[in-house]
Amino acid sequence: MSKFIGIRHEDLYARERRAPLIPEHVDYLIHKKNIDIVVQTSDKRIFTDNEYRKAGARIAADLNDCRIILGVKEVPIDDFEQGKTYVNFSHVVKGQSYNMPRLKRMMELGCNLIDYEKITDEQGHRVIFFGYHAGLAGMINSLWALGLRLKEKGIETPFLRIKQAHKYSSLADAQQEISEVGLTIAEEGLPEEILPLTVGFTGYGHVSQGAQEILGLLPVKEISPEKLLMLKNRKCSPKNLLYKVVFHQEHIAQHKEGKPFDKADYYKNPGNYSSIFETYLPGLTILMNCMYWEPRFPRLVTKDAVSRLFAQTIPEHVINGIQEESAIRPLSPKLTVIGDITCDPDGSIEITHKGTEIEDPLFVYDPDTRQQTMGYNGHGILVMAVHILPSELPREASASFSNALIHYLKPIVDCDFDESFTDLALPKSVKKALILHNGNLTPDYLYLIDYIDNAIPHDSKSTQA
Repeated sequence: MSKFIGIRHEDLYARERRAPLIPEHVDYLIHKKNIDIVVQTSDKRIFTDNEYRKAGARIAADLNDCRIILGVKEVPIDDFEQGKTYVNFSHVVKGQSYNMPRLKRMMELGCNLIDYEKITDEQGHRVIFFGYHAGLAGMINSLWALGLRLKEKGIETPFLRIKQAHKYSSLADAQQEISEVGLTIAEEGLPEEILPLTVGFTGYGHVSQGAQEILGLLPVKEISPEKLLMLKNRKCSPKNLLYKVVFHQEHIAQHKEGKPFDKADYYKNPGNYSSIFETYLPGLTILMNCMYWEPRFPRLVTKDAVSRLFAQTIPEHVINGIQEESAIRPLSPKLTVIGDITCDPDGSIEITHKGTEIEDPLFVYDPDTRQQTMGYNGHGILVMAVHILPSELPREASASFSNALIHYLKPIVDCDFDESFTDLALPKSVKKALILHNGNLTPDYLYLIDYIDNAIPHDSKSTQA
């Protein structure tokens, strides 16, 4: 029996250039696993139609012949077909309101849905992900943003040499340039007015590892969160290095009743905990938000915290009672850039009101007006919140992702989805990622029915990319 897999073009975002399978792996699946693959034509995908054609795939305008559709991002709501199996990042497991109409439509059509995000190993760790490359691109962009922001304040730094990630021809080129910037810092130092330059990371998973790898191309010394709080008391700071701080859960929240922090209890009963992360904000130059977050957990950075951060930064001549026109607005605090890789709108970083596009990646949050202005000029904190960061490194990100995905495809292709859920011949890791089976929510995802019932009616114009 012919086993058709379709690789759809990505049409949710203008600069989405990734692919779930690279041509090399398509060649392997076709010639070694006897799987027929159809690739939907695309003029922006990082791998060309001709590369897939040479690998043995059929190039087509549609995927009507395919019963399994692979993609990266969500499928437009009007493109779903009756009874087909969709494998992608669906962004529904948190009950995301903007995707509930999509999920409801798939239920109406009796579709199957497998979400990469939920394919995990026995320890619950994700095995197919773009997070590492999100971290790489996010750190590149945040260093680029820092250079722009400091220049806007009249401070010239070596960071001005760094470009936005997608403007490099390859990850290697970006790494080379950042390494050269690191050499300049080591030899010539940084301006006194930005010392000590500190970079904080929330989380220690794949995203954080990618971001830390890029920072590691610069001269960096790692310190503890406790030592970060003492840096301000140093009379002088080295000019030729940056400080790195990695925050764990116990640095982010404390028990409301003063009990010792218990990581297991924190995840089980987050409502018993309140955020203490605001304590560290005055000591940071860049905050890289790399950790998973859900609304049941305390926020990392609230709008109120940002307002307090700016209000507390008062020039000495104001404190001494010298009222000058130039001192009407307090000086900006040390915190200059937030690289919000997690990118949950109004989420752990409350001032991130939306994910930004690659073409327009930065905004300034003004704590006085509590409004955001696109670009890197103005009063406030600069935020980098691109929501498809791995697509800024599309070739490397796709290759890494495909290398993990290829091991799970044969069982999905061979599976008879007409069987009952109990009898489905799928590996456990894939079966627990099956959100919909023939249009029905599977046992682990029955909670989503409450979110679906509250979904707004479908409007095709508002849900197209």
